[in-house]
Amino acid sequence: MQCAVFFCFFFVKLLLILKETTMTRPAHNNTVTVKYTGTLADGTVFDASPDDSPLIFIIGREEVIKGFEAALLEMSEGEKKIVVIEPDQAYGASNPDLVEEIQRAELPADLKLTAGEQLEVTQADGSILLLMVVKVTDETVTLDANHPLAGKALTFDIELLEVDTEPPKELPPFFAGALAAGPMR
Repeated sequence: MQCAVFFCFFFVKLLLILKETTMTRPAHNNTVTVKYTGTLADGTVFDASPDDSPLIFIIGREEVIKGFEAALLEMSEGEKKIVVIEPDQAYGASNPDLVEEIQRAELPADLKLTAGEQLEVTQADGSILLLMVVKVTDETVTLDANHPLAGKALTFDIELLEVDTEPPKELPPFFAGALAAGPMR
């Protein structure tokens, strides 16, 4: 009887070890498929992958915020995890130099502004800058050029659905082999 219990325990432990070693963990240049929901400290959802369209991206290409990618590198295929990403690993600290109060007279008279909305501004080089309208008075408008999530800790509920370890398809074969080894040191 005692031998049977030991054998059963040994067998279960062996299965757990095999499961851990067969689960694929993402690495540099792997393509990952994830489902996620991002929330703020108060529970407000700021982003989520649609149920029928998970996020697909390549690790190491800076396609997502640093903390999100770092969390995935600690996960295995099929794993679910909730992580809190601090501002320095997300959109950075809010920079007070990017908040400015301007005179209302400097803006077109017919421009309707409401606090909490974004204002799209075309810069001299043709690029678009999105500004958050923070405050509106009869004389002034306060605009904020920080990313709307700057300075905020972000909570992500992540499910790593798939890890594709094959080099990305769009790279020529020479580069695919070189990049699969990771960055040069």
